[in-house]
Amino acid sequence: MMLELIFMSSVLALLFAGYLARSVNSREQGTERMREIARAIQEGSMAFLSREYRTLSVFVLVIALILGLLFGLYVSASYMVGSIVSALAGYIGMRIATNSNVRAANAARTSFSGALKIAFSGGSVMGFVVVGLGLAGLLGIFTLLYSATPDTEILIAYGFGASSIALFLRVGGGIFTKSADVGADLVGKVEKGIPEDDPRNPATIADNVGDNVGDIAGMGSDLFESYVSAILASMILGVLVFGQAGLIFPMLLAGAGIIASMIGSLFVRPSGEPGSFQEETESARNALNRGVIVSNVLMVIAAYFVTMYVLDDLGVFLALVSGLVAGFLIGKTTEYYTSDRRGPVQGIVKSSQTGPATNIIEGLSVGMMSTVIPVVLVSLATLVSYHYAGLFGIAIASVGMLANLGILLSIDCYGPIVDNAAGIAEMAGLGKDVRKKAEALDSVGNTTAAIGKGFAISSAALSALAWLAAYFAIARLDVINITDPNVMVGLMIGSMLAFLFSALTMRAVSAGAFEIIGEVRRQFREIKGIMSGKARPDYARCVDIATRSAIRQMIVPGIVVIAVPVILGLTLGAASVGGLLAGALMTGFLMAIMMANAGGAWDNAKKYIEAGNLGGKGSEVHKAAVIGDTVGDPFKDTSGPSLNILIKLIGKVALMFAAFFAVAAAV
Repeated sequence: MMLELIFMSSVLALLFAGYLARSVNSREQGTERMREIARAIQEGSMAFLSREYRTLSVFVLVIALILGLLFGLYVSASYMVGSIVSALAGYIGMRIATNSNVRAANAARTSFSGALKIAFSGGSVMGFVVVGLGLAGLLGIFTLLYSATPDTEILIAYGFGASSIALFLRVGGGIFTKSADVGADLVGKVEKGIPEDDPRNPATIADNVGDNVGDIAGMGSDLFESYVSAILASMILGVLVFGQAGLIFPMLLAGAGIIASMIGSLFVRPSGEPGSFQEETESARNALNRGVIVSNVLMVIAAYFVTMYVLDDLGVFLALVSGLVAGFLIGKTTEYYTSDRRGPVQGIVKSSQTGPATNIIEGLSVGMMSTVIPVVLVSLATLVSYHYAGLFGIAIASVGMLANLGILLSIDCYGPIVDNAAGIAEMAGLGKDVRKKAEALDSVGNTTAAIGKGFAISSAALSALAWLAAYFAIARLDVINITDPNVMVGLMIGSMLAFLFSALTMRAVSAGAFEIIGEVRRQFREIKGIMSGKARPDYARCVDIATRSAIRQMIVPGIVVIAVPVILGLTLGAASVGGLLAGALMTGFLMAIMMANAGGAWDNAKKYIEAGNLGGKGSEVHKAAVIGDTVGDPFKDTSGPSLNILIKLIGKVALMFAAFFAVAAAV
């Protein structure tokens, strides 16, 4: 009966996503110019994803073959299913998002609330496809493969497949989006003094494509992987404590979270038609917050009954609540550090008056300071959950943080949809009133995107802790001695990995932006009539350059993450890998929070000035803020979010090969 309930909840999520997709697609797309721009964005987005998937298919097949030779057919099949389901979720979510943007822009011509509903519905398709497919795939692996041969590697392989796709989609999409964004901003805004999304800018279509491949497909696959990781880690530890009930319990919680998220999403409705920019942003923010609060309350109630019915253990319930509360408070903390109404962003705005150098210094300070509260909250959740339910409690806390992923990811994906809608409104010349509505939605979207990144990183920290605990259990390590040279080496290499990974991804953005800047400058120079609006730029050329650069540059960071734990384990043994996981978790978590929040704060400082403050667009203060934002772009959309995949993926790789590490240590 419990397995049937899990199956029904996953099916309900997919049916709900289908209903929302049909509702969005039934809306009008607007003028022919709007349709033309939307087609260019969608074609560019799907072309990038198709080329990325072709590249990834080779990687997936090679890894599946290796796993098949080492662990058998079931493990290889589980890895393939995890990879395919993750890729499918990214494809479906991005397809609907690129259908939603133009419809949201068209709705903004007559109704602010109508535009918000369409954008949120489009984002919700991604949210509920991710949880529906993630849980359905896991349930299928559990009932068809694991039940026949109860080997832990079968479950781990499903998460490993999801992580592999997530890493490359997040890194590749992040490199694409920020290469295009930085190139478009530095030439368009700073050199030419034209507005964001101005149709005269050759990189503007690539910039809007990047919002989808980075913040829809990339973020969706990222949180798909986090969701699956938390459930899997809980299952692996749960069976050691509660037997079969411990295996089923995390999936039941995920099913309850789907229902709570669906009900919460029904409460995301703005009240009336606000007038001013401030009223519009406040209305949108309140509507989104209302949905999250309702779903959190419902999840707490459902979790209590599920926990007491399946495990009859109040401590496990309290562990779950600690994770859910920590996730909610981390979201509020991220909002504080990235909202243009709060002190940190206002400090960056003020510093922009004295140039880009002080803007960058202030932004870095904000990012570093923003790590304090999330670390305290995750630490408290860890202590509370361990106190009440041991290592299993830590894993369940991560499930609690991610249980409402359906609505949380919906709100996150709302951000890039309204960003695209604002771009379409600008490029199609829909007028100041429509642009104002779109920018109000986009302003809230920037904050929700920042909250989503902070939430994803913090949940990754708890999930990585759970994988670390699972690794210790499977590798039969009670403790590791940090005075052991092998462990010390593991700690240092793990700590270094976050820096190496960030350096590789930042350099990739720099290289891609260099090519885009060169191409945009060439078109302004050689295609006569672009600035006067008499000639059309070659948008497709910039999309192609960003695509080729992203796919070329994403390979090395991905190989590093997978290869390092295997090499270290085979040479220095299981204890050294334990040190590696701990070192990567500590530095990766802190760097990811710092980068994501600094980038979000820089972005909203720029948006605040563009709204007409301190001279508005084109002023020296604005130019300083744009330069700060271009530094923050790869921070918040490439390197920072990618680190949360790193700290979980190395845990899965370590767990997959733990038996080989033990043999290496004995030799």
